[in-house]
Amino acid sequence: MRTRILNALKEAKSFVSGEFLADNFGVSRTAVWKHIKELKRHGYDIESVTGNGYLLKSSPDVVSPEEILPNLHTKFIGRNIVYRETLDSTSTLAKKVAAEGAPDGTLVIAEEQGAGRGRLSRGWYSPKGEGLWFSLILRPKFLLPADAPKCTLVSSVAVIRAVKAFGLAAGIKWPNDILHDNRKLTGILTEMSAQTDGIDFIVVGIGINVNIAAGTFPKDIADIATSLRIMNGGKKISRAEFLANTLEEFENLYLTAQEKGFAPVFDEWRKNSATLGQRVNVIGVGSGETFSGVAADIDEDGALLVKTDDGTRKVLAGDVSIRRTEDAVSI
Repeated sequence: MRTRILNALKEAKSFVSGEFLADNFGVSRTAVWKHIKELKRHGYDIESVTGNGYLLKSSPDVVSPEEILPNLHTKFIGRNIVYRETLDSTSTLAKKVAAEGAPDGTLVIAEEQGAGRGRLSRGWYSPKGEGLWFSLILRPKFLLPADAPKCTLVSSVAVIRAVKAFGLAAGIKWPNDILHDNRKLTGILTEMSAQTDGIDFIVVGIGINVNIAAGTFPKDIADIATSLRIMNGGKKISRAEFLANTLEEFENLYLTAQEKGFAPVFDEWRKNSATLGQRVNVIGVGSGETFSGVAADIDEDGALLVKTDDGTRKVLAGDVSIRRTEDAVSI
């Protein structure tokens, strides 16, 4: 109901009476007033004038369902939204609601995270109202458990498409980072719940630095992080619009993978890679093994193929962390 009232205010060119809203949506004027009050609490500047009604003067940059859904043109991705102003981690909540039966394509999103997580249990800086901190719940019937990491590559291509749609450029660092000028813009974490014969659900967690201003990142990441705002010459970008674009691209790629396999997605990933052709150090997690070589390609599973002096070695997404060697080529 709140979304419908908000949309009516957005579409209006002048004041809208409480009586009109009540009659149009089949609720009492008191109910309308309560929804207006709640919208104001969330930052909507709504002028109320006795005898005239309500006038929406401005909307906040929030990623609530009221702002997401009008911008979204998908079949199922993001159609069911779990929204919180503050969360420890969207992925943690996504796994909980997925286990409780949340449908395929459910979006779990927050204005800020207190304990956002990246790959290898690294933290993710998630300030309020300055980025997109969200997780998608997927229930792919066409995938086996071994295929789950491929969803990371789908996600990275979707973000790259969205970045390009806003007139900006970035590259993909295997397996899960989006970079601009060697600084991290986006991190992606894919987790899975599965049985031996199939996937129960996949949770893809995505963190995108959208409107974080230059000079405001914490000291420990100030030299390695960037944002769309920085890339855009200091101009802010609508988070709801960028999210809608990303979700639409994700759905297109996800459906392509379902219908044609992952080869078309992987081809686009290769074209946008910031890793292929680079000399890299591969640092084994757990084993402690380290080796160097040239990142040559990804295989049909999305694993990285690294050419070394001893031959080509296959690197799995869950096994390694990659660091550029000093003679790596910058992008």
